[in-house]
Amino acid sequence: MRAPIGLFYGSSTCYTEMAAEKIRDRLGEEWVDLHNVADDDIAQMEDYDFLILGIPTWDYGELQEDWENCWDQLAQLNLSGKTVALYGLGDQEGYPQWYQDALGYLHAQVVAVGAKAVGYWPADGYQFEESKGLTPDGSQFVGLALDEENEFDRSDERLDQWCAQIMREFGLQ
Repeated sequence: MRAPIGLFYGSSTCYTEMAAEKIRDRLGEEWVDLHNVADDDIAQMEDYDFLILGIPTWDYGELQEDWENCWDQLAQLNLSGKTVALYGLGDQEGYPQWYQDALGYLHAQVVAVGAKAVGYWPADGYQFEESKGLTPDGSQFVGLALDEENEFDRSDERLDQWCAQIMREFGLQ
C-alpha cells in the first residue's frame, strides 16, 4: 500500500539521502515513501497528494546531477492540487553567494506546474551573502535549509520542528 507522502530526493554525497531517511523516520514509515530521483521515475509524483522534495545546491548555485537529468520531465508534470514541501542542503561558508539556490529553482519549477508550496523556513540565524532560495521579502527560505558542512549540530532540531510544521500544513495532524 502506498503512503500518503512521496519524498523524492537527489543525492550525490549521501547528505540529502540521509536527511530524507531522517524525515521518514520522524514522520513514520506509514506516512512516507522514499524515491531517489536517480532510480525512480519522477512521474510517480503525480500519484501522491503530498510531496516532500529534497535537493542539494552544487558548486556555484547549480542543480544536483540527478535532478538536472530529470529537470525537463519535471516541467511537464501536472502537480495541480498537490501540496509540496521542499528541503535543501547547502554550504553557507564555502558558497555563501549561492546558498540554497537549487532550493529556489526547484520551488519555482513545482509552483509553475501547479503545486501549492508549504514548509517555508525562517532565514534568521543563517550566515550567507545571497540565495535564490528565499521568499521575495528575504525573510524565509522556500523550504527547510540544512547545512551539514557547517551546522550539522543544528540539523536534528531543525528537522524536528520542520517535520511537525509540514504535517500541520499538509493537514495530516
